Amino acid sequence: MIHVVLFQPEIPQNTGNIGRMCALTCSRLHLIHPLGFVINDRNLRRAGMDYWKSLDVHEHADWPAFRASQQGPKRLWLFTTKTERSFWDVEFADGDGLVFGNEGSGAPAWLHEEIGERQRATIPHANGALRSLNLSTAAGVATYEALRQVGLLKR
Repeated sequence: MIHVVLFQPEIPQNTGNIGRMCALTCSRLHLIHPLGFVINDRNLRRAGMDYWKSLDVHEHADWPAFRASQQGPKRLWLFTTKTERSFWDVEFADGDGLVFGNEGSGAPAWLHEEIGERQRATIPHANGALRSLNLSTAAGVATYEALRQVGLLKR
């Protein structure tokens, strides 16, 4: 299993899209509070998230609660624009967690420090004038690459 970890996500539509992708790929979604929205039927419907009941989702009060969880990943990879290491150079393993910062400010410096430079990855892009992909797009690209490497996708 691959774990997708959203650190304090702010936009319900992104979280809904990521949740749908996790439900379809049998990946576990971790939501680290505080969230920038309330998880309710109205927000989920707006995000097109009729898959929520099929989703393996775990909510955590904060980062320490996530780290203490028995349901968490074995190893973490922080996806960020603040590294040179391409995610194509990462060897993902079953049980890995893909960590994504929030839409407004990404991951805080202390989280970069805790995870460490060796466990950071970026998704390369051709247009250096632009900052990064949308959160849900980045999570999809990264998750499918990890699943491909680990052999967890059915053809």
